[in-house]
Amino acid sequence: MKMNIYKRFLFLLPLLGTPVLKAQSVRELSSIQVKEAKQAVAVDGGFFYVINNSTISKYSKKSNTLVKTWDGEKDGIKHLNSGVVIKGKLYCANTNYPEIPMASSLEIFDVNSMEHIGSHSFGIAPHGSLTWVDQKDGSWYAGFAHYGGKEASEGRDVRWTSLVRFDMEWRELESWVFPKNLIALFTPKSNSGGGWGADGNLYCTGHDRAELYVLKLPKSGYTLEHVATIPAPIEGQGIAFDHTVKGTVVLYGIKRSENAVTVSEIK
Repeated sequence: MKMNIYKRFLFLLPLLGTPVLKAQSVRELSSIQVKEAKQAVAVDGGFFYVINNSTISKYSKKSNTLVKTWDGEKDGIKHLNSGVVIKGKLYCANTNYPEIPMASSLEIFDVNSMEHIGSHSFGIAPHGSLTWVDQKDGSWYAGFAHYGGKEASEGRDVRWTSLVRFDMEWRELESWVFPKNLIALFTPKSNSGGGWGADGNLYCTGHDRAELYVLKLPKSGYTLEHVATIPAPIEGQGIAFDHTVKGTVVLYGIKRSENAVTVSEIK
């Protein structure tokens, strides 16, 4: 028996100096009551932007107080899905959900003035309904949703949900589908939010689950690689990374049932 234990110890010796990859976890830092927290949140150095169908509300990160609101209802904006701040501009995914056929556009705002300064229309995009966008390595990445049940497009369902890469002029370059296990979790809704983390991984959400799905682009083929599922203080929907915080990964999300914006740290 002693010899067997000794042999096992010798076998384990080479492994003792090997780094062990710890599982990621999310720790909630704060929860901010915001009545407009229904669809998504975006963030930059000094402010966070709460997105609710046809409105965007700019809040101070320092005091959590409302600074300004943009209302697009009079301009026909009915369903903003998410937003991301890049170089002083807020880019919001906009759709005609739940109408069929699906139509989408990207609406652009100046974060200082909160004025609408541009738009890119996808029209009736073959990929589905635009739910989120982000930039990485000189490309645009966009999530396009398909739904189940009465919200499904003719002949399509949640399985048609995809990630599409475009160049900076919105010319399509390539696309991927989501793994079957995530499609099952999305159903009957779809992929609602997403963004690239500082670790090079893609983080996505469903419509209402308190989870983040960590993904990678595949080395071959057409299906995104599901790396991990992380419990998080969110209820699906649009998420945003605060890339202005150095030394840690800070995520903004929402809880619709509590009308709350959550701020969390990913470890």
